[in-house]
Amino acid sequence: MSAPTVTARARRAIRLEQFTIGYNVVEMAIAVTAGLAAGLISLVGFGVDSGIEVAAATVVLIRLYAEVRGGEPDEVKERRALKFIAVTFFALAAYVTYEGIRRLAGEETPETSLVGIVLLAASVVVMPLLARAKRRAGEALGSRLVIADANETRLCAWLSVSTLIGLLALAAFGWTWVDAVAGFVIAGFAVMEGREAWEGELTCDDDECS
Repeated sequence: MSAPTVTARARRAIRLEQFTIGYNVVEMAIAVTAGLAAGLISLVGFGVDSGIEVAAATVVLIRLYAEVRGGEPDEVKERRALKFIAVTFFALAAYVTYEGIRRLAGEETPETSLVGIVLLAASVVVMPLLARAKRRAGEALGSRLVIADANETRLCAWLSVSTLIGLLALAAFGWTWVDAVAGFVIAGFAVMEGREAWEGELTCDDDECS
């Protein structure tokens, strides 16, 4: 594969990572604000997860910039950054689990959030498309890291679905306990993603990366 071809494919991957960061920054701001206003643990947790996804995408973006410029990525700094990302995932899991248990044991009642429902519905559409595009870009570039980040985006898509179901159930049936359960689902996703980051790299199976 010639250098110009590699550069062109790397730039496409860069644009996708830039979009990932921009979209998730907006998603984080809206989700956290709407979640706090409505007292929705799951929506706040979803927003925090979006912020962590920004950090992960930034790590990938830095490596892609290094490839385009012909430099060598700093593996030590990348691994340190991913360790930090892993810790934030674990902290998120602990937070939503604690709040979920406290919510189930207490009398606090979350409110419905139309803003949250619209945001999650948009993410259910956007995230699978973005994950597919990033995977294709990673395969074309031969980049394990980009493919792995596409898997992270795919997980975010499933997280959008589970959180949206919880908010719709709350709005339609008034099931206040669903918010806590959705928070536990987020905790599970956070632990999965945290374990991957703690390994020192956004990992993927060899068959997926081949």
